[in-house]
Parts: sequence; C-alpha cells; structure tokens
Amino acid sequence: MTTTLIAPAEVVDRPAHRDGNVLRWLAAYTSSMIGDSVYYIALSWAAVQAGSPSQAGVVMAVSALPRALLMLGGGVIADRLGPRRVVIGSDAVRCAAVLAVAGLLFFTSPGLWPLAALALVFGTVDAVFMPAVGALPARMTSRGQLARVQGMRGLGIRFASVVGGPLGGLAVAVGGAAAAFGLAGLLIAVSVPLLVSVRMRELPADDKAASGGSTAWRDLVGGLRYIRRHRVLAPLMVAIALGDLGFVGPLNVGLTLLADERGWGASGMGWVLSGFGVGAGAAALLLTVRGRLPHAGQVAAYAILAGSVAIGSLAYAPGVVAAVGIALLIGLLAGLSGAMCGALLQTQADPACLGRVTAVSGLVSLGFAPLSMPLSAAAIGVWGTGPVFVGSAVVCGLGGVVALCVKDLRRAELPK
Repeated sequence: MTTTLIAPAEVVDRPAHRDGNVLRWLAAYTSSMIGDSVYYIALSWAAVQAGSPSQAGVVMAVSALPRALLMLGGGVIADRLGPRRVVIGSDAVRCAAVLAVAGLLFFTSPGLWPLAALALVFGTVDAVFMPAVGALPARMTSRGQLARVQGMRGLGIRFASVVGGPLGGLAVAVGGAAAAFGLAGLLIAVSVPLLVSVRMRELPADDKAASGGSTAWRDLVGGLRYIRRHRVLAPLMVAIALGDLGFVGPLNVGLTLLADERGWGASGMGWVLSGFGVGAGAAALLLTVRGRLPHAGQVAAYAILAGSVAIGSLAYAPGVVAAVGIALLIGLLAGLSGAMCGALLQTQADPACLGRVTAVSGLVSLGFAPLSMPLSAAAIGVWGTGPVFVGSAVVCGLGGVVALCVKDLRRAELPK
C-alpha cells in the first residue's frame, strides 16, 4: 500500500477545521463510528432473536476479552507499521466481516455462532484499530493543531452516537438484522477511500529513534518504559485510570439502577443520558473552536474534581429535571477533562510512540474501568445508590488530586 508522505517542514499550521487533509480524516472516522453504532444495534438485536437474553449478553461481551488482552500489542503494531496503514486494514477487515454475516443472515438462520465469531473479530481488530486511531493525528497535522483535532474527534463521536442509534434502529425495522449489518458494512467501507487520500507527514529522525528496539517485544517494553519515565505521561495515566474508574460505574449500570429506584423510567434515564451527551458535545465544540486552552494540566485537574462532585450529587437529585441539569454538567466537565487529557497525550508523546501510549490509555479506559460496573451494581444492592455514587465520586476525584499534586502535569501546557 502506497503512503503519501509530507516532509515535516512542509506541514503548514493552518487551522485543522480548514485543512482538507484533516477533514477527510474526520469524515472517514465519523463514518466508521456511525457504522460501529449501527453494528452494535444489529448485533444485539440478532443475538436476542437467535438466543436467550443471557446468551445475547455473552455474545455482546465476547469482543471485550481480545480487546483487553491484545491492546498493548496493537499499539506496537500501529507504531511499527504506521497508523494510517493499520486503520485502513482494520476498517477493511471489519467491513468484510460485517458484510459476510449480513449475507449469511439474509440467506440462512445460522444461530449464534456467526454472531459470536463476528464479535470476536471486532474485538481483535479493535485492539489494533484504537491505538492506530490515537496515533494518526500527529502524523497528519502540526502539534499546534492536535488539541483542536481532539475536539473535532469528540464532535465526530457525539455525532455518530446521535445518528447511529436511530439509523441502526430504522435499518432493523425495515430489513431486520441483515439489513442493519449491511448498512454498517457500507458505512465502514466509506472510510477506506477517504483514509487512502489522507497524507501523512514523515517523522523526524529523533522521533523515529523513539520507536525502541528491533523486535516487537523490545518495542513493547521500550514503550512501557518510555511512559513510566515520562514526567507528564506517567501521572496522566494514573489520573485517567482513577477518573474512569469513578466515572464508568455510576454513569452506566448505576444510572439504570438510580432511574429504577426513583421511578424515572426508561424515558427519564434517556433524558439524563441526553443531558450528558449535550454537555460532552459542548466541551468538544469548545476545544474545536478555541483550538487551545491555557493551563491544560490545571484545567484537566479541576474539571475532574468538579465532575466528581457532580457525580456524587446525581444520586441526590430531587427529580428528573434536576438530574438532567446535573448530567449536562457532568458531561461538560467530563468532556473537558477527557479532551484535555487526550490533547496532552497527543502533544506530550513522541509521534513514534503514540500507538503504544494510546494503547495503554485505552487499556486503562476499556480494560480496567469497566470492572467498576459489576462492582457498582453489587455495592448498590448492599448500600444503595447514594453511598456508592459518593464513593465513586471520591475515586474519580483522586484523579484530579494526582493531576494537581504532580508539578509537571499541573504545569503542562498545550503547544501554541
């Protein structure tokens, strides 16, 4: 596969939202994410139709194991082969797998096994895809635009979540799971030619040297050692881990139990989730428009701390309207802290190590943080929603404390 390279000196620091190269990447990424949303709806619907609820739950969870086990190796592959090539290959594999299952469902009723196989393929490919996606922006734009690109990526994610759900539901209603899988495959396929047209900049010699030894194992060990010794990235990973551990449980299974306990119903829970989505989208829009916020380390720390207070207060909201307002605040603060942490990861890490840095960050968020969901559910069964939400808020707030206590992270700035 031919890769178009631009020399570092040729990278013009034009605003990312006016850079056709970045906009092509954003269109590809958003299309792929919408396809993902449609895929998950199709998978859950097909699994429920083909088996029992417990079997459907197993199918939906199959992708989590290879994603967690292979994520670090995926970061090494992204750095060694180049993120653009890995993302294109990943989307091609996912597209082919989804369309194959769509055809199978259209002509036969094969049961659960192809759905489980598809989920396994997606989880395996995601382990490579996610680190490569994180490493890609640093290869296509200047450092001064990476924060804005992070905001644009956040907007793409929010747009995909808003559009993908209804689109997937409509496809299922019109043509069943086969049609929804087919639509997901086509949306993912759209990303491939767009990514092929994205130009990559050549890494400087010192960045190439950061890639570690000559073997994949040495690259993995070298990447982990690089993160551990970095004065900003090491504490930032700890802050991200604590923030996500305290955030994921209450805002997923905890919110469902809270809505049931308060009698808000599914519609009330939906409004609360919408409030969170609007707040997170507003934070992404802010970073997209501004491009850079001063005192990034402090902003991330204080946003995590304030967000933790909001998480704790959500369990004591007197009604749905108040809960929606609190959720909007949580989304705004979580979106702001997440964008700042992501932008710092992008700008502090050497581009040649970004795949491995993103892999560690993704493992923390998608490998460890989901463990808080069953723990939160069990704890709520024993102590109730209020104490568990407050306890989760304390864990989340510790991430902000770490960011404030480590001088290098507290003083970290985004490039101008």
